[in-house]
Amino acid sequence: MDNELIITVLSALFAAGSFAAFALPFLNKSEKKEKFRSVIEKRRKALFQATKDGSLNKVNADSISAKDSMATFYRVQKMAGRMGEKARDKMLQAGNRDPKAPFKFMIAQGVLPIVLCLLAMILISASEKEISNGLTIMILAGAVLVGYKLPDVLVKNSIIKRQQEINLAFPDALDMMLICVQGGIGLEQTVDRVAHEVSEHSPVLAEELGILSAEMAMLNDRRQALQDFARRVGSGAGKSFATSLIQAEQYGTSISQAMRVMSDELRDMRMALAEQKAASLPPKLTVPMIVFFLPALFIIILGPAGIQAAGAGVGGG
Repeated sequence: MDNELIITVLSALFAAGSFAAFALPFLNKSEKKEKFRSVIEKRRKALFQATKDGSLNKVNADSISAKDSMATFYRVQKMAGRMGEKARDKMLQAGNRDPKAPFKFMIAQGVLPIVLCLLAMILISASEKEISNGLTIMILAGAVLVGYKLPDVLVKNSIIKRQQEINLAFPDALDMMLICVQGGIGLEQTVDRVAHEVSEHSPVLAEELGILSAEMAMLNDRRQALQDFARRVGSGAGKSFATSLIQAEQYGTSISQAMRVMSDELRDMRMALAEQKAASLPPKLTVPMIVFFLPALFIIILGPAGIQAAGAGVGGG
């Protein structure tokens, strides 16, 4: 009876696990779609509110009076503004759209070196061994450097991952855009349609395209929307796409022709990247094969001979 109960429980657990494994991808797809829609709706509401308040026109930082430009406070403020603008670009490229994210990033770069330096000083003072002054200075300098660079490294890793996902999924999205444009659909509707289509496979690209479609629909300047898109994606296929559309609109060339040429180029780039990764695989496998494969091979080949030799030595003794 106990064995039957154990078998029943195990069967039920196996069935539940199988159902969960089958249903989880569909739940993830729905969650990705909901997240994508929420991001786009927030952006649309922000653009609508900005249009309503009349605050879409950005103030040019260079258009200042001579009196203000000579003030030391303004110079400091302008420098901080440029640093904040660079930090904001990094946050957008990393996918963090929180308005306070650049400020938090700069605070982390200023506070974290101090915290790590204090921790290093506490560890040095608590050490029983005597540490020379030169080594102490090196440790403190290293703690400060690590504390300053750590937020930037984390943000750059997020940027690289997002750009890789965008570059991987963008050629297929561009093909769908080309089909829609050739079918007579407007560019705004094309971008919005493709954003919904790729939301299951590439949420990052779907969010960026969705924001682009919202900005092109709400803003009067399509070029500005494309420039903001290129600024958010940073580099790669998305930036090339925005640049090509801006040039096509500026010089009056065909958008579909620009998309077709760009699609071919992106596919060639993706194939070249795949070939590069395939070519770099054998050198990367050399060390693991030497470390893990050759010792096992030597044991299998020389093991029986060693056992026989050891047996012969024992028998002869």
